[in-house]
Amino acid sequence: MTTILSVRKGNCVVMAGDGQVSMQNTIMKPSARKLRNTFDGKVIAGFAGSTADAFTLFEKFDEKLEQYNGKLLGLQLN
Repeated sequence: MTTILSVRKGNCVVMAGDGQVSMQNTIMKPSARKLRNTFDGKVIAGFAGSTADAFTLFEKFDEKLEQYNGKLLGLQLN
């Protein structure tokens, strides 16, 4: 199970996530990066689930961020 935590105070934001990749009870990788900066470092995104799905969603997310000039309200992934 993946844990992603975000805390915001004023203009500061901190995000953290666990780094373990597992399949059922087997640890596949103990130090994965599940957080990613995008849109010139202005957006931080975290993922959980299949790695292939995450890469696909990040790619679509990046495209939509560019399309909507970084405005997250109203952004929808199909």
